[in-house]
Amino acid sequence: MRKLKFFEKIMFFCNSVVAFALLLSFLLPLLPPKTFAALSVLGLGVPILILLNALFFVYWLVKIKKQLLLSLLVLVIGYFSFGSLYKFSESKTVEDDNNISIMNYNVRLFNLYKWIPSEETEENLVNFIKTEAPDILALQEYHPRESTKLSFYKYKYEKLLGKKKKYGQAIFSNYPIINSGSIEFPNTFNNAIYIDIIKDKDTIRVYNIHLQSLRIDPKVENLSTKESEKLFIGIGKTFKMQQFQTELFLKHKNKCNYKTIICGDFNNTAFSYVYKQVKANLNDTFKEAGNGFGRTYNFKFFPMRIDFIFADPAFRINSFKTYDVEYSDHFPVMTKVSLE
Repeated sequence: MRKLKFFEKIMFFCNSVVAFALLLSFLLPLLPPKTFAALSVLGLGVPILILLNALFFVYWLVKIKKQLLLSLLVLVIGYFSFGSLYKFSESKTVEDDNNISIMNYNVRLFNLYKWIPSEETEENLVNFIKTEAPDILALQEYHPRESTKLSFYKYKYEKLLGKKKKYGQAIFSNYPIINSGSIEFPNTFNNAIYIDIIKDKDTIRVYNIHLQSLRIDPKVENLSTKESEKLFIGIGKTFKMQQFQTELFLKHKNKCNYKTIICGDFNNTAFSYVYKQVKANLNDTFKEAGNGFGRTYNFKFFPMRIDFIFADPAFRINSFKTYDVEYSDHFPVMTKVSLE
């Protein structure tokens, strides 16, 4: 530090703060939000913290200063703990006659309230689904107004809440549904639903889970003071609700003996407590076969991956794709899996 110039000392101080914040965020998946709610907001900012540490590393590298070791060490710890924020490998694609294609999509009520000005948004969204034709389709923020246009699916299960304007979650399937149900989350329109399908001689459980929303506006031009205050005031309550909802979900899921696929909008990142709890020993299909940032939420400031498809280890994960179509505030994702 003595050999650093005044400006470099300021830079290293900032570097130290950012490095410590990123290091602290690596502990968040281990800390229940009910106990450490205020810290949970760091999980949403991990992509920014990673980027800042990478920039500090490059800064010190250019200057040929040993201070580069600080951010490098923290980034290496993060890589071995969570993997890379950005997947540089090409998407995996394996064609298999036994492939089951599963799409997850938060459709934002099929643009019921015209958040997207185009009058063709609803039609484009449905046509997109028809074109991709997943065998199983899990929808969050589903509204029955478009259900007739999805009638090409032989089977479906939907759970709708509300009195005048009903909406909720739905799962459509090309495979016979022999059982279905809902896991109710108290005091919210969010919930989890499930279906049991028959594929050849196997019974497969498919979950569709929608955890409590942070209600962040993806279109704000900047994070104003008011917006930031709203985020921090509500963060504790929201993450506590997500933990409680996850506990209800896992209580139900742990009673299931079938091979399982979990789809959903977690309203939280892969650096969160709820992600770690729900994923458990399952495989994140993006990490196994995807590439890039894998962003699933159209947030302006940094890529947010908050929608996931997890698969039982009994499945081979043969492909994964994130679609860059703006028919909702979320981007659809699809994976193809086959049984070992």
